[in-house]
Amino acid sequence: MSEIAHLEIREIISKLPSQSGYQALMVLRSIYREANTQGLCEVNPTTQIKSPQISVKPGRFLTWEQIKDNDFGKYNDHIRFLALHGLRWGEAVALTQDDIYDGLVHINRSVHGATKSPAGIRTVPYLGNFQQFPVTRKPLAKALKPYEVNIHSLRKSYAYVLKSNNIHVTTAQRLLGHASPLLTLSVYTQVLDDEIIKAGQVLQQAVS
Repeated sequence: MSEIAHLEIREIISKLPSQSGYQALMVLRSIYREANTQGLCEVNPTTQIKSPQISVKPGRFLTWEQIKDNDFGKYNDHIRFLALHGLRWGEAVALTQDDIYDGLVHINRSVHGATKSPAGIRTVPYLGNFQQFPVTRKPLAKALKPYEVNIHSLRKSYAYVLKSNNIHVTTAQRLLGHASPLLTLSVYTQVLDDEIIKAGQVLQQAVS
């Protein structure tokens, strides 16, 4: 570790997409901090590297009304369940009927083992439509493709349902399993064009 120069790390990080580069750099910084603490190396080359700038582009998603009114074939229940509960794909695949009780969905694992982070262990209100998920995401992805959205878009749909019903962002953070409310705000809180128009109407009424 002591032989790795910051220029080598910088070169590798620069070739990655901004979000992957940022995450890789954060992991390396943690590793070097621990190595310094244990006396395994004296220099931390990651401190000289500027964190990549992450730019988040607004992603398409479907509102609950669109999901409710469209027919996704045999995957109607799966898609509606994801849009009404906000689970990640790995969490949904690991879910069984035994995890749904007392009016709540109890999320405590992923198909890969642990949840993405400790914040991923959570409960969300159960609103119905649960069916055991297929082990591969391809069928659901195919059903969503005509609408130009993907499976992850359904988490945005869930976040939009929360926002539209005035659920506070810190509550939405817990329901989505985010480690920080800033992530909930920056990535999942979407604004539709008609909201801009409605905001203009409200402001016009306020000043007239």
